[in-house]
Amino acid sequence: MKNWKSKVLLVLLISSIGLNVFLIGNWFLYKKPSIPTAEEKVILSEMVIKTIDSEDYKSLAETENIISIDTTVDKFKGGVFPFYLNVAVKTDKQTYLFSCTDKKCSNVTNEGWTYSIYEDENPRLPLKEK
Repeated sequence: MKNWKSKVLLVLLISSIGLNVFLIGNWFLYKKPSIPTAEEKVILSEMVIKTIDSEDYKSLAETENIISIDTTVDKFKGGVFPFYLNVAVKTDKQTYLFSCTDKKCSNVTNEGWTYSIYEDENPRLPLKEK
């Protein structure tokens, strides 16, 4: 009877340690690199202004309905600072990704695009009670 309890406790201990190692590793390897630091937040907010002032954004605003602007950090795409910082301009058709053109980030340009949730869904504002 005593041997059975110790085996169960050992299995629970090993499972607990394994789960904690997995969760901490997941946070450090996958979630932490996509969370901007305080300095990166300031730079991203300045990049939003540069995005709005860019020619790519102005031509986009003429042809599509811009719904929102968001900032992202994508350290998984490779490259060095500041090339992993992005400004996402979401329209009703696509999401356009703007990033720095040089190391000083003197200009930003449209470097790509991706799917927009607003292609299938309506904007969230005005907010509706659930």
